[in-house]
Amino acid sequence: MADVGKEAVLLRRDGAVTELILNRPEQLNAIDEQVAAQLRDGLVTVGRSRECRCLVITGSGRGFCSGQALPKAEVSAELPQDVAGLVRERYNPLVTLIRQLPIPVLAAVNGVAAGAGFALALAADLRVASQDAWFSCGFAKIGLVPDTGASFFLPRYLGLPRAIQLALTGERITAEAAAELGLVAKVFPASTFAGDYLEFAQELAAGPTRAYALTKQAFRQALESTLEDQLELEATLQQEAAETGDFQEGLRAFREKRPPRFSGH
Repeated sequence: MADVGKEAVLLRRDGAVTELILNRPEQLNAIDEQVAAQLRDGLVTVGRSRECRCLVITGSGRGFCSGQALPKAEVSAELPQDVAGLVRERYNPLVTLIRQLPIPVLAAVNGVAAGAGFALALAADLRVASQDAWFSCGFAKIGLVPDTGASFFLPRYLGLPRAIQLALTGERITAEAAAELGLVAKVFPASTFAGDYLEFAQELAAGPTRAYALTKQAFRQALESTLEDQLELEATLQQEAAETGDFQEGLRAFREKRPPRFSGH
């Protein structure tokens, strides 16, 4: 495994898995201008890669991401008067880039995920968490409203009443509670978390990534589609999937009673 990036965000490759690691552990990986810029660059790099078949976003130290960086002395030093511009320029592109990736995106939540950090985890396709992790919408605690896609994702994942409850109270959600809510796919022991999430990511990377991309497209469009339109989309996407090499490999493996070896094409 080789480090390709340094400073505020590390980019690491392990075979077909790429990790983007927020690297401000002393600030619980809070997002400032540098973190946002390097994370954005990392997402662009992953989007252009032909080798990456699964992206993991995680944090260094004991935090995943505590949200927007807020100086202790003077909040206005980091939050300009044009807060809308900050949200549009710093956070919205990150969510858009994550959601545009055709490969599986896994948030490996190793510690606190609060505010915009919580929202970034929600933007991923799947989330796994360390037993030590916890989540909080958090915005209301400082008199702000959910951003970074939180107001989009939470009602869709949890339903409106529960989403509003989490947003208004900012309550802490343990990893186990997040799993019960369906926000987290798996909870791993803290002592083996790094190895466990990488193993899970490698399993995803070994899958039929073209079919994954089409599945993501179908599910996301279903949220805004009529049944008739969705049935037609399924037929169109199934045709596309059936023309891939992965489908042919899947058939061969089924007939030969062996695990498939998907190439992602």
